[in-house]
Amino acid sequence: MPTGEPSVPTAPTVELNDGHQMPVLGLGTYSLDGDEGAAAIGTAIASGYRLLDTALNYGNEDAVGRAVRDSDVPREELFVTSKLPGRHHGWDEAHRSIDETLGNLGLDYVDLYLIHWPNPSVDKFVDTWKAFVDLRDSGKVRSIGVSNFTPAHLDRIIEATGVAPAVNQVELHPYFPQGALRQVHQDLGIVTESWSPLAKRSELLTEQPITAAAAAHGVTPGQVVLRWHTQLGAIPVPKSGDADRQRENLDVFGFTLTEEEVAAISGLERGRLWDGDPDTHEEM
Repeated sequence: MPTGEPSVPTAPTVELNDGHQMPVLGLGTYSLDGDEGAAAIGTAIASGYRLLDTALNYGNEDAVGRAVRDSDVPREELFVTSKLPGRHHGWDEAHRSIDETLGNLGLDYVDLYLIHWPNPSVDKFVDTWKAFVDLRDSGKVRSIGVSNFTPAHLDRIIEATGVAPAVNQVELHPYFPQGALRQVHQDLGIVTESWSPLAKRSELLTEQPITAAAAAHGVTPGQVVLRWHTQLGAIPVPKSGDADRQRENLDVFGFTLTEEEVAAISGLERGRLWDGDPDTHEEM
């Protein structure tokens, strides 16, 4: 398998509220599974990716783990994220779920473990968060966070434990910039992570503010959008199994969008693109 070299550029990092460092851009791995998926993830690692985002519900933790174990990049230089599914909410269930995830990955720990969805109708996410604090203290997880949590959900888990998540991964792209939630995160010391950072790529990348910025900086529209995320302080995790696209997506730190360009791109806001309202959406 290709190996990482010292000259391979990697993303900068940001310090989380627990002191750990997290790369500010990563690889989404949804649908990258089996031998082909493991090879694509390995190529990404060789290209400089250090943040790998998976989930138990993706069904590909084994492929991610294989790519990590087969890489010449030391384990401690990689930042592996996985997520607990809704069917595993609860104290005991969460402890069993991390063991399943670690077994799938073939790793001793994950760098970041997220509650995938709050599933409020089940109303066990507070107990799950208490288990996450215990998992962090046990060493099976380095950092703990959530995904798709609203300010009200965040308030409940922080009030119950005194522990704020290191990360909240949410739908975020120029059509749904999540300005109010990002401000809440900033106030609470939570890092924002973006899923579906390129929205519906074919439509988004033809928008005038994005194509204009791409022409001005001599980059692609996709690179403009990913740079927009990082300049907002959000961590995008674009998914790609294509080696050239992977390299393009990571190569966004050699230019800076102007404040006007960032504002114009944020002005594309129209709302969520998928049925993902955390107050009603349930994922088991």
